[in-house]
Amino acid sequence: MLEMSDLRAGVVFKMNNEPYVILWSNFLRMAQRKPVRQAKVKNLITGKILELSFKLDDRFEEADVQRAKATYLYHDEDHATFMDATTFEQTSVPIADIGEQLRYLNDGGEVTLLLFEGKPIGIELSKKVELKISETADATRGDTAQGSATKEAKLETGFTIKVPMFIKQGDTVRINTDTGEYVERV
Repeated sequence: MLEMSDLRAGVVFKMNNEPYVILWSNFLRMAQRKPVRQAKVKNLITGKILELSFKLDDRFEEADVQRAKATYLYHDEDHATFMDATTFEQTSVPIADIGEQLRYLNDGGEVTLLLFEGKPIGIELSKKVELKISETADATRGDTAQGSATKEAKLETGFTIKVPMFIKQGDTVRINTDTGEYVERV
């Protein structure tokens, strides 16, 4: 059982029979009041983020969330299919559980599959991924006159991002998966 003092950033616990991860927490002790721990938590199944306060006598069960290395194979309208790196079993995860992360998945890309009580509930991507630019406009003289030194580029996954003017079609770029922004050319 987890107590209030155990609830720190990164801890996964079970509340209302669903897994939650603590994104941020802060311990508060005010004069003449009982101490509380304020926390921002994310539901690993629905993706909802909540702000909660935990009291000293609150107890929670640790969530049984496993992580397994997997390779992205393909997706259809409803599901994305992954292959476990150790057992070579294929697992399907509903597209709704993956959400925006689908834009950073290319064929053969490595991900971490999240399993709650043996059932896939989502994926974790690495902080940065490398993708190829499939189409972008050429830079022309005078494009930076307005102060904007970026242009739009379409990635091999179909996602469009802003990149610097020197990036050309066919270049491979590194992208931050948290912000969706260009980091550097590879």
